[in-house]
Amino acid sequence: MGLQRCVSFLKPAAGFLTSASRGRTHGAANNMAEEAKKLAAYAAVDNHVQNNQVVGVGSGSTIVYAVDRLAERVRQEKLNIVCVPTSFQARQLILQHGLPLSDLDRHPELDVAIDGADEVDGDLTLIKGGGGCLTQEKIVAGCAKHFVVIADYRKDSEALGQQWRKGVPIEVIPMAHVPVSRTIAKRFGGEANLRMAVSKAGPVVTDNSNFILDWKFERADNWKEVNTAIKMIPGVVETGLFVGMAERAYFGMEDGSVQVRDPRVN
Repeated sequence: MGLQRCVSFLKPAAGFLTSASRGRTHGAANNMAEEAKKLAAYAAVDNHVQNNQVVGVGSGSTIVYAVDRLAERVRQEKLNIVCVPTSFQARQLILQHGLPLSDLDRHPELDVAIDGADEVDGDLTLIKGGGGCLTQEKIVAGCAKHFVVIADYRKDSEALGQQWRKGVPIEVIPMAHVPVSRTIAKRFGGEANLRMAVSKAGPVVTDNSNFILDWKFERADNWKEVNTAIKMIPGVVETGLFVGMAERAYFGMEDGSVQVRDPRVN
């Protein structure tokens, strides 16, 4: 009888998730997000990439699906395209799929650049750089006639900071990370912390051999002014704020649809 009472006590209460249930729920959510990324990526590639174009290839998890679709269209439609990467990761993806690789020396003007984002607000102002590739991403986007963003539903916000809580990435010269961090906190509030690596000792080092500060802001009214002011601080290489650059965003949604957004007209 004592054993029976013990077993009964250990049964999960109604509404309580066991570790196995939590794992299944988390797995289903991840699968949904990955499918949403794929939907957005495929829609952007299909709508914006044409024959005889130079294409900027972004970085991150969503761009993997965009390169998959690029390679698929090259095989099926015999498209003649050239790809310019924004990072080591993007370069490897291009090579793995057998796509023509180029750079800004040979192709300084791009027809279109496609990239992901950590967060997108109602004006298509972006936070990018969660993967540490913000500087090269912004350079390539700035060289493109059209810059298109792809993301899943979790990256969609009315205002920056609603979804992405890790702050605005800021690439800095290593020797300047302490004074830059202090200046940002003093002038704009919040705190700017040095991003530390996970699988190595010490800080994250970018493809450009720099450090990254993650600025956890309190509030900002004018992202264009904030972005310009931060970039003027000595030691700052680039910010992860992309203001007035994206002309369209594709969001893969939970229901299997794709939501398209253009910048708001003021």
